[in-house]
Amino acid sequence: MVRNHIRSKMIEPQCCDDGDEHETLPLPTLPPMPRERVPLQKSSICSRSYFMVVMVFFHVYIINVIVLLLYVHYNNGPGDALVTQKRDEASAGSNHHKPSESHQQPSYSGFQRDMYLPRLEGIRVGHVQKVSLVPDKVHEMRTLSLKPLLFEIPGFLSEEECRVVVQLAQLKGLMESQVMVPEGQEELTEQLNLSPDDIFNLLDLNQDGQLQLEEILTHSQILTHSRVRDGIWLTPENLREIYAGLKADPDGNGLLSLEEFRSLDSNAFQRFLQQRGVKSSQLVRNSRHTWLYQGKGAHQVLRDLKKRVTRLTRLPSALVDLSEPLQVVRYEQGGHYHAHHDSGPVYPETACTHTRLAANTSTPFETSCRYITVLFYLNSVEGGGETAFPVADNRTYEEVSLIQNDVDLMDTRKNCDKSNLRVNPTKGTAVLWYNYLSDGQGWVGEQDEYSLHGGCVVTRGTKWVANNWINIDPDYQRQARYQQLVSQQGEEDAEDEGEQSQASPEQLHTADPHQEL
Repeated sequence: MVRNHIRSKMIEPQCCDDGDEHETLPLPTLPPMPRERVPLQKSSICSRSYFMVVMVFFHVYIINVIVLLLYVHYNNGPGDALVTQKRDEASAGSNHHKPSESHQQPSYSGFQRDMYLPRLEGIRVGHVQKVSLVPDKVHEMRTLSLKPLLFEIPGFLSEEECRVVVQLAQLKGLMESQVMVPEGQEELTEQLNLSPDDIFNLLDLNQDGQLQLEEILTHSQILTHSRVRDGIWLTPENLREIYAGLKADPDGNGLLSLEEFRSLDSNAFQRFLQQRGVKSSQLVRNSRHTWLYQGKGAHQVLRDLKKRVTRLTRLPSALVDLSEPLQVVRYEQGGHYHAHHDSGPVYPETACTHTRLAANTSTPFETSCRYITVLFYLNSVEGGGETAFPVADNRTYEEVSLIQNDVDLMDTRKNCDKSNLRVNPTKGTAVLWYNYLSDGQGWVGEQDEYSLHGGCVVTRGTKWVANNWINIDPDYQRQARYQQLVSQQGEEDAEDEGEQSQASPEQLHTADPHQEL
């Protein structure tokens, strides 16, 4: 406004010099447009700013969409495309490896990452997705939990297939199922050079200088002071009885000081239990089982079942073929299996059972590295027999919280009803869950502690189930070397006998590869 006023003053004398009358002088001095020019310029600036903001948000949106698509692509994988060479070709030459190089025989010292593990997406609890596993049929797969990633597939097996699997197991014969302390466990403390003081500090979770029953029961599977002692399930009552019999707790306060702990003899537990006697209900598991081979020459139903599992998991067929055979289990009335993990955590000093020969090292720790569990219900149980997941979808996981006020969530004979999730055994239904997380790079990560599960006690009738475990070593190099050893053994056998084209995994195992946890 000040500028317009000054400009009017400058124009006014010019109009007077042109000889116009005084009455008409104000007309030329009224500028009709100046007030409108500034708003027009501001509107133009606002329009450009708005356009720039819109374009920035648009580009950010496009970038986010591209990143999301890449994330989904590299984590899920394109269905059955299980080799990263195909993935590299689809990425428009982001990695410039020659095709011939990808087929070169890798050296023992370092294997290239040419496999990745696609994982099923849970989306949310209750989400149902369609899966095609057999010709002319679509199965529904329902998400039961996200921690662990757990799915239920009704009608996975037909009634006829269930009948055949049960009959094959009966024909082969079933043996008593038991969880035993691994051979050499007695010398484990000496191998690790751990003193009683070291063990005490490991078990003392809250570091208060005293061991509570909960700490001993939930964390004492390490070393000789074990909850699973020769397959015997130690409850708080059992532990109090043992301590009383051994006079390990003189003050009777239910707590063990360091001095009291030092006085304990690991063999004293064994002697006391032998004198006391053990009932079947006190075992970690009370069942009978057998193993059924699913490879070349096996019954067609068993071979078809393995193919179906391969399609369901979307894993490379080589990984499924080199995994454990099908385990068939029968629980009579009163049968149970207390809560456990199918796989243990894998540390640098731990070897997987199926790849221990490829590790080329001796280690006191060994575990069954079962990446995926696929459980099949072969009959509908009259009463009980559910599969319980005590901490499924819990916000947090703490071992000490598994036992509170003498309520043991791992005890499937007494507290199955307190589990977060229970799956009813229905004939033909399959349940799949992951025992490990992903490492974020398409391979096996850390153990999923939420996969803790057990078999509730059968109150009426009989329960038949089968398990397919997919064994994968979290150490990629060990897994790759193991597969190479199997392939080489198969080639040697084919040359010697002219019959066998691939060695079975059992030929590389010097002991029972199906160690129970």
